[in-house]
Formats: sequence, structure tokens, C-alpha cells
Amino acid sequence: MNFLAHLYLSGDDEDLILGNFIADMVKGKQIDKFSPGIVKGIQMHRKIDEYTDEHPVVAQSKNRLRSTYRHYSPVVVDMYYDHFLAKNWNDYSLLPIDRFLNNAYNVLLAKYMMLPSRAQRILPFMISSNWLVNYGDLKRLQKNFEGLARRTPFESGMENAVNDLVKDYNDYLKEFRDFFPQLIDFVEKIKIKQ
Repeated sequence: MNFLAHLYLSGDDEDLILGNFIADMVKGKQIDKFSPGIVKGIQMHRKIDEYTDEHPVVAQSKNRLRSTYRHYSPVVVDMYYDHFLAKNWNDYSLLPIDRFLNNAYNVLLAKYMMLPSRAQRILPFMISSNWLVNYGDLKRLQKNFEGLARRTPFESGMENAVNDLVKDYNDYLKEFRDFFPQLIDFVEKIKIKQ
């Protein structure tokens, strides 16, 4: 899953929000510098990614793209699924997406100096460009894919990903709707065990 889904799945727990947001940017022993609550968020993020990567419904989405995007197909699917979450936000939350994200951003900004340097660079841009809300709009999603394509070290083809989303939109939407409630249940079980 991508940033929007990870923030959503953190609920209103500030440590989980922070840990879930930074998890991909925390490597090796860097995890030792964070509080136990933030470490739980980092671990939760990794469990979400593992569950997602192994899920048969997500595999259907990735397999449809694998010949075109190769090892970038999971990245493309993560973005597709964040698109569906943003576009259908009211199906999953009583809190409007703008208010939800303002709350999450306030948590992250309050702990800005704790963020890894990459997160410190990303967060202001994410907020100022309304990046996560814009996932719900195909034209703006296109811009995000173009930006990703420019930053990849190898030819990714991700600048064409919105065309592939549109082509099989209903299939991806169905897969997201099948998968996401299962992911929510999985995360609730993780939270109970923590």
C-alpha cells in the first residue's frame, strides 16, 4: 500500500501515524532511535506490506501489469489502490479526507525533527501539493506517475500507468474493493496483538 492507505490504517494513534509514515525510510539499526510506540508503527507498516504483497487479490492486479512494468508493478498497484481509497474515501471513513489528512499532517509536522531526512523532504511537498487527496483525480495521478518515472533509475514506463488503469478500471476497482476490507481486518488484529 502507499502513503494514504498507511495513514488511514494507523487510525488516530500518533505513534502509529509517525511510524507507518517513515517505515520505508528507516533502515537497519536506525529503528533503535525511535520510541516503542513509533517502532510499533514501523513494524505495522512492514506487516501491512507483507500481507499486501502475498495477497492473491493483489497478485491479480500485479500480474495484469507485470509484463509492462516488471518489478515496478507493485508500485503501480499501490498507487492504483491509493487512487481508489481517495476517490471512495467516504465508503471507508466518516471523517472527510481533508480533515483526516490535516490531522495526520499536524502529527507529522509536530514531530518533524524526528523524521528521517527523506521524509523531511517529502512531507512539505506532499502537503503543499495536496498530493494524497489528488490521488483520487486521474489527471493529477498521471502527474504523480510522471514524477515517479523521472525518478526511477531504470526505464519504468510508469508515465503510462494511468492509461492502463483506465483500460481495466473496473477490474482494479473490484480487486481493491475485495482486498481493502480484508486488509482493514488484518490491521485490526495486529493492533489487538500489540
